[in-house]
Amino acid sequence: MYKNADEQLNLRSMTALEISEVLKQNGIERYRGKQIFSWLYKHVDSFEKMTDIPKKHIEQLYRLFYIDALHTSNIWASQTDDTQKYLFTLDDGHTVESVSMKYEHGNSICVSSQVGCKMGCAFCASTQAGFVRNLRPSEMLLQLEYVIRDRMKTQPDYRISNVVIMGIGEPLDNYDAVVRFLRLINEPGGFGIGYRHISLSTCGLVPQIYRLAEEGMPITLSVSLHTPDNVVRSQLMPINHRYPIEELIMACKEYGRKNNRRISFEYALIQGVNDSIADARKLAKLLTGILCHVNLILINPIKERNFVASTKQTQVLFVKTLEENHINVTIRRRLGLDIDAACGQLRKSHMN
Repeated sequence: MYKNADEQLNLRSMTALEISEVLKQNGIERYRGKQIFSWLYKHVDSFEKMTDIPKKHIEQLYRLFYIDALHTSNIWASQTDDTQKYLFTLDDGHTVESVSMKYEHGNSICVSSQVGCKMGCAFCASTQAGFVRNLRPSEMLLQLEYVIRDRMKTQPDYRISNVVIMGIGEPLDNYDAVVRFLRLINEPGGFGIGYRHISLSTCGLVPQIYRLAEEGMPITLSVSLHTPDNVVRSQLMPINHRYPIEELIMACKEYGRKNNRRISFEYALIQGVNDSIADARKLAKLLTGILCHVNLILINPIKERNFVASTKQTQVLFVKTLEENHINVTIRRRLGLDIDAACGQLRKSHMN
């Protein structure tokens, strides 16, 4: 469990059962654990506001636990769609970004899992300033809570349909905290979000994919593939030197088999890099026989790189080639592009 320097337990990073056990060990009724856990998901940030918790316990609860918080430093609203981007300041002064998106099927929130990123993918803004630290489960939960609270100001009936862990950082590089976060948002009494409504994006940490397959959480695994060619992928994504495409595909097959879930392969179309008919055919051959879906993304601009998105004609031909080879494929809508909230554009600090 997560503790601060004063040995207080991080309350938001705990399950209802864990809270109950700590209370029991310290002479407080065990059933209070569920009450406290439930209050954390009602936008309550202090024990005094938990109206069914006796006042005689308040001082002791503060000795046992601490309730962390985020600070909303800025919010950007897209002028082209209903996307909003949030800049959150953590308790140590570092910042992360989250995004609220609206689709026909409902509302999605994209959360960050790290401050910065180690992976060094050439097309991604999140890695440009390097890695600082992992987020705690509570800091991931708070991103959801604060976005929901903000959206409910103008949409009182706002509800989350899907959570996507595709913000700043490589989720599987913060494995234990991310898995705990997944269990917490699924737990009854909290957000209660079904695993099939959660997606996790990875650049391809093969050992962690095998490990995730054994967790019994049938979330959607979204794999940043971006090319079927090892040479090109190693240039775009340094992780490919450690875990080449062949090993990654084997891990994806195992994940799909264990969880009976379709794998989503993310593929950012970059003009002259990975968007030829030959690339499409090679991709189709690589994925034949795998329960999967290819999610084509138009590469989004970041100031450090001069990658250019593929033309409309190239996109059409690429899709046609995959479909002719019986590969399910769609082109993802670009949401929040005008506020740098699109795929690959999030940063650990705001840039003017």
